[in-house]
Amino acid sequence: MSSSNLFTTILISLTLALITQTSFALNDPLSHICSNSENFTAYSPYESNLKTLINSLIYKTPSTGFGIGSVGLVQNQQAYGLVLCRGDVSTSECKTCVSDATKEIQSRCPYNKGAIIWYDNCMFKYLDNDFIGKIDNTNKFTLLNVQSVNDPIKFNNITKDLLSLLANEASMDKKFYASGDLKIGESERVYGLTQCTRDLSSVDCKKCLDDAISELIPYGKKGGRILSGSCNIQYEVYKFVKE
Repeated sequence: MSSSNLFTTILISLTLALITQTSFALNDPLSHICSNSENFTAYSPYESNLKTLINSLIYKTPSTGFGIGSVGLVQNQQAYGLVLCRGDVSTSECKTCVSDATKEIQSRCPYNKGAIIWYDNCMFKYLDNDFIGKIDNTNKFTLLNVQSVNDPIKFNNITKDLLSLLANEASMDKKFYASGDLKIGESERVYGLTQCTRDLSSVDCKKCLDDAISELIPYGKKGGRILSGSCNIQYEVYKFVKE
């Protein structure tokens, strides 16, 4: 069974305070999904392979902010994994997030053969099928500021322009990451971020981001983001990217 059939797309709207630049503690997950297709048993070959994979990803991901891998030779016992840290976080922040994510997902999905968890600083995904290099259109969720903008048409157009520019830039960047801002009015700006997992091709990265942008823009809210198993987009009316 493909990864697209293992998880359920969820939509979450959360209140984001107008002057608060982060809604979650860095060590709290934004969301997670456990696979409901198959489970593994304690001390099974899959559990052993998954633990080996996790240890490998914890070790090799922080230096570059991205890690993929697979462990196992026997079909149905192989574990495939992927970790992506947000492009603006430090090596130490990435390391902390990856460690938290891998521990938390094992606690929340203790015997699931597939799961995904998102934090503000990173995402971790694993599965017993090879999903590497494929766009994940199913595992995604949306976070929205409940406050609407005064001129949604103008704001949406400018935000879409910004995110589209950043999507194009990210798809050509070696780290598949871009951030920037555009002026809205005399003293207002909108800030954006786009990022893809680096197992995708440049074309698939652009497609993943464009699809996410088309889903997010019509809401006309002061801030929002879509996080998926393959790409992320975010915009806010305040500077949220770390220098």
